[in-house]
Amino acid sequence: MAVAAEDLEDLYENAPFAYVLMQRDGRIVSANTTLTKWVGTQAEEVIGKRLRDLLTSGTRIFYETNVAPLLSMRGELEGAALDLKTTSGDTIAVSAVATSRKRSDDEPDLIRVALFKTTERRKYERQLLVAQQASQEAELATQRLLDTERETSVLREQFIAILGHDLRNPLASISGGLRLLEKEQPDERRKLLLELLKASVLRMSSLIDNVLDFARGRLGAGIPLELRDGIWLAPVLEHVAAELRIGSPERKVETDLDLPAPVKCDPSRISQLVSNLLGNAITHGAPEEPVRLHADSNGDILTIWVSNKGFPIPAATMEYLFQPFFRGEVRENQHGLGLGLHIASEIAKAHGGSLRVTSTAEETRFTFTMPSQAE
Repeated sequence: MAVAAEDLEDLYENAPFAYVLMQRDGRIVSANTTLTKWVGTQAEEVIGKRLRDLLTSGTRIFYETNVAPLLSMRGELEGAALDLKTTSGDTIAVSAVATSRKRSDDEPDLIRVALFKTTERRKYERQLLVAQQASQEAELATQRLLDTERETSVLREQFIAILGHDLRNPLASISGGLRLLEKEQPDERRKLLLELLKASVLRMSSLIDNVLDFARGRLGAGIPLELRDGIWLAPVLEHVAAELRIGSPERKVETDLDLPAPVKCDPSRISQLVSNLLGNAITHGAPEEPVRLHADSNGDILTIWVSNKGFPIPAATMEYLFQPFFRGEVRENQHGLGLGLHIASEIAKAHGGSLRVTSTAEETRFTFTMPSQAE
């Protein structure tokens, strides 16, 4: 059965896809009615334009750099994703397929381009991509949760083990000291025992304080501060140094304090920070060398540093120093939960400051800086 000419014309003009005949430079010589309906224009307004003129600005770049060179060289194209722009400002997602032909009168080659709507397909692909990303994010979140649970479990076991070990020592000292005090002792011996008992109590109190502060941090509350104006820090720091001298009478603690003006801070937290740093320096520093405490203020910045001599901190250890429960290589005469430097770092942050460390063969120094009038 022969197909009437008007049927062929209708098939071309109203095909379910847009059809364009263009020169190799992209200039359109013919377009069907489907294309003009899609973009909202007339056929005469399309003829003479280049195909790139019908595309959105984003797609036009892709067309010029990828599609046009391929069409110019080969005259063929399979499934290039493009976006048509309409006169109303909408976008139509299409897939372009092209083949070339040569006219019988030896005119330059022409290129046939068919454009198929792919809006629904693009939408489906985007939905699929979103679903895949959501699935991947869910898997990552689950893995992170499992990792966190495993880390928490390890921390919990480590915490219990270290706390039990480190509380046992001062408890044993207190128990032994009390037994000795029950017996008659010379005054000097009695005074020494009382000092040892006091040092053990202070050590246990410090352990408990660090545990409570760490728990607050893990619960998201952070380190609580009671900021006060007009704090003269020199006597506060001298008192901390004196306590450490009592606790470690065999060690020398030197102070160099140049604080001509009061600062705004939480003095008890600053004391805790400095006490942790001094305790760390005494524990890890060379026994025959002094531990130094320095503080100064230039009016805007308060600087406090604690230094000791001894073996430098290994480079592999530096990045973990302020993490909870990290104690590095602990010798038999050393103790602590591994929370001191972590708590000190959190106190520094709570004051709007920072805690840094440098360590060389000559000196290991922890430096705390903060605005002298913190908000």
